[in-house]
Formats: sequence, C-alpha cells, structure tokens
Amino acid sequence: MTHPDDPVPNPCGDQAELFAAAAAGYHRYRPGVPAEAARLLADTLADLPDPTLLDLGTGTGQVPKALLKALPSLAHIEGVDWSRQMLDQTRAALTPVLGSCTLSLIQTSADVYAPLAPLPGEEWWAPDLITCCRAFHWMSGPAVLAMAHRIAAPQASLAIMGDGSLWTYEAHWTGALRDLIQDYLGPGRRAGALGDYPKPIRPFQEELADSAWRDVSEHLFPLTRSWTPESVLGYLRTTSFAGADLFADRHAAFEAEARGLLDELADGGSLLEETEFTVLLARRPAGAR
Repeated sequence: MTHPDDPVPNPCGDQAELFAAAAAGYHRYRPGVPAEAARLLADTLADLPDPTLLDLGTGTGQVPKALLKALPSLAHIEGVDWSRQMLDQTRAALTPVLGSCTLSLIQTSADVYAPLAPLPGEEWWAPDLITCCRAFHWMSGPAVLAMAHRIAAPQASLAIMGDGSLWTYEAHWTGALRDLIQDYLGPGRRAGALGDYPKPIRPFQEELADSAWRDVSEHLFPLTRSWTPESVLGYLRTTSFAGADLFADRHAAFEAEARGLLDELADGGSLLEETEFTVLLARRPAGAR
C-alpha cells in the first residue's frame, strides 16, 4: 500500500512552518520513545496477522521507528504531519528499517486528515493502532478523536503519549534556563511565530472521556535522562519556545549566555532530567464502535 506524498488540501499554513526549520535537528536532539512504551503499544497488536499504524503528528517518525523494533510484523505505517521537512526526515529514518512494512506519508493537519482512496485491488485503510506523541496539544482534540473513531478498525486502540519538555520540567537548572529564555523573549512561553503558547483548556483524559475512546488506561514509565550543555542547546533550537528564529539577531548572544549558564550548572558533569513518559491507552466500549 503506497501513495504519493502530495499535500492533502488545506494543511495548516502557519503551523506547517512552525517546526520546519528545526526538522534537521529534531531527530538528533529530541528524545525518542522508550522501549517499554513501544512494547506496550506492540502488545495491542500482537494477535493481528497484518497490524497497521496511523501516527498523527509523526514528526521525524519516532513512534513508528520504535514500534517497528518492538513489532517486526508491522505491515503498514501511515504518518501524518503538517511539515514537509519533518516528513522528509521520517522517510529517511524509516526506509532503512522498514523491511516488508509499507509506508505512506501524508502532509496535512491531523484535524482534517482522511484516508486516501485505495489503489485498485486494495481495501480501504483502517488502522489497528492510532498514536499521537508529544503533539496532541497542537491539535483540535475533539476533531481528531472523532476522525479516529470514523476510520479506525473495530478493535483498534488509540494512544496519546508524552513526557513534557525542558520548559515544563521543574529542576534548578531548567528553572535558571527558563528565566534566561524569558529575559530574551518575554514572560510568556512562546509558540513559534504563532505568539504565546495557548495552554490546553482541558486535560487529555477529559477529552477522551467525552469521546468514543472513553475506555482509558494510564501507563507511566519513569525516565532519567542525562543532558550535556551542547545537547540542551541543540534541543532548544528544535522547540517552539526557544527556536533560533525567535531570537532573530540575538540568538548567538543567547546561546553564548546559555552555554555559560549550563556549563556552570553542570559543573563538568551532566544535567539530569528525571521524568515520566505517559501513555494514555484508549479503546472504545463495544457499543461505541
């Protein structure tokens, strides 16, 4: 099952540019999906002969790459993202590890995504697992959940995943770094060219509870990450709250000051992040399918 990667009509214009400049560094500096979380996802597909995945806001393909390792029998992946540059990175990352698994990449917003018409001789696309990692807060939750209900296979599962960011993680070193960012960019949390970041109005659990996907279990995977000053700076360049474009001609000055701050706080060692990777694994009760 393959389709051209042409854009679906009406992708989000402003949002399509939000992470475009960061796509090349995203794969290098963004943490991947924990192996334990990938195994949880694989378990939802273990009894299916040709399991399929729809990954919304796929970015550089971190979820499908982790799932391919945990479930070599994965038969088809469809990745959706509004950034062409991200999808190019996804194809480069996944092609060497696909094996017999087929891949389609669709440039559009998850809010308006719909499966492409099948090629002659193929059946309509119905994913067995729908995932969204570190991206659901950029989407219209009710619209995405309603779309997922319309297109998913009868026994499908849906997973919303994430672990916050270095902006939200509370530690002495992240607090000092956040203060420095705000010294340059103002008191709010930026969301790229879109302005300040709009906090989600409702917890994801509440949005799921009001949807067809109301049978929800929460799974927490503790993580300890070790950052270097260089990896923190690389990570910041990929974010909507501290990307290089936000600083304009002051970015070099910011990075020099941030480097000095992080070197001092690391004191020749590492900058630790102790967090949890959360998976909200949702299914539809029998009457809602």
